[in-house]
Amino acid sequence: MLKSLRKLTGILCVLLLLSGCWSSTEIEDLALYLGLSLDAGKPAPKEKDLERKGARYPKQDKLLVTIQVVPAVGVASNEDKSLEKSSPFFNISGSGDSILQIFRQFSIRLDRPIIGHHLKVIVISADLLKKQSAEQLTDFLLRDNDIRPSCIVLVSEGEAMDVLVGTPNKEIPAVALIGMSRNRSRTSKVMRPVTLARLDAMIHSRKSFVLQRLITAGKETLFSGAEIIKGSIGQSIGSLGEDDTMCLTWLRGEGDRGVIKVNDSKGEPLVFEMKSLKSKITPHVEGEEISFDVKITTTGRIIETWSKGDTSTTQEYADEASKIFEEELIRMMTQLIHKLQDTYAADVAGFGDQLAIKYPSVWKKVKDDWDERFSQSKISISYKLSITDFGSFSEKK
Repeated sequence: MLKSLRKLTGILCVLLLLSGCWSSTEIEDLALYLGLSLDAGKPAPKEKDLERKGARYPKQDKLLVTIQVVPAVGVASNEDKSLEKSSPFFNISGSGDSILQIFRQFSIRLDRPIIGHHLKVIVISADLLKKQSAEQLTDFLLRDNDIRPSCIVLVSEGEAMDVLVGTPNKEIPAVALIGMSRNRSRTSKVMRPVTLARLDAMIHSRKSFVLQRLITAGKETLFSGAEIIKGSIGQSIGSLGEDDTMCLTWLRGEGDRGVIKVNDSKGEPLVFEMKSLKSKITPHVEGEEISFDVKITTTGRIIETWSKGDTSTTQEYADEASKIFEEELIRMMTQLIHKLQDTYAADVAGFGDQLAIKYPSVWKKVKDDWDERFSQSKISISYKLSITDFGSFSEKK
């Protein structure tokens, strides 16, 4: 009898474990959004039509929020039902002064509740970041437990909602952006992705930082440069171009891929491809003076030349070409340092981090106005560029 009772108890326990989650919701009953964009405030075109017919609520148009919902089939707003057959996603936009309130307005325009558990990318327009701080724009996103802090944050040169419009191959734009961010293994123009969690840490450190910048033309989007966020105000103060961004990635030691192109003695293109790069920033303090020594060492190969019959693979030729490439690298780095110190007065390269490590007591004194002190610091950079080979068809002699 006792043995039978034990068996029955065991069976009941197993049945309880197999019962599943009692509060679960089928994925078909939800509207998953993978992308989110934030633009400067103005009513969306369809929102204007709704407001003209009386669909209004108290708000200020401080920002325009767009979400990218998948799958489109069966989950579209009334005006977007035509998209179900032609696209795997659809976008819906709303304006206001509260992201949560805008999200709740989507609930009276869609037939299913939106959920952000699978949000992959947040795109913020540079124009909006010049008006509102990054802390203001991400406050709700960090508080909402629907949104994973692992999603990446990008900045758009034009309207952020245009980034979510579509791609030539009809791939979901939010997914395509994640794929593009992985191409940093090919080029240092693609920066290390900044997640929402990492952005939160950078905002509260009050240090200046950069976010990957996007440019959209038609339905094509590319990673192009970086947006500089001033730590003291948390707003955008300008941007860096593609070459500056590549140099910044090298300087911070976050990438070792890239291409340096020069013209040879005949005026023809000569191309160096990096295979490795190491960067070291060393701070020095003498009284009130703060200076830095930067050492950059890189190796690579001559991968392309347009000079006819020029297939020299001697050590002498390698040394001569190395000097030419080194001069171009010096020019590129000097241009970047000039912009960081003189144009923007913003340390986004990590000089302050190295000072804090080696001279913590000095850092405590200067950290509150570090960007200003950084702009006055002397920075010396030494370079060593070595050519190891000339591509697969020949070897260095």
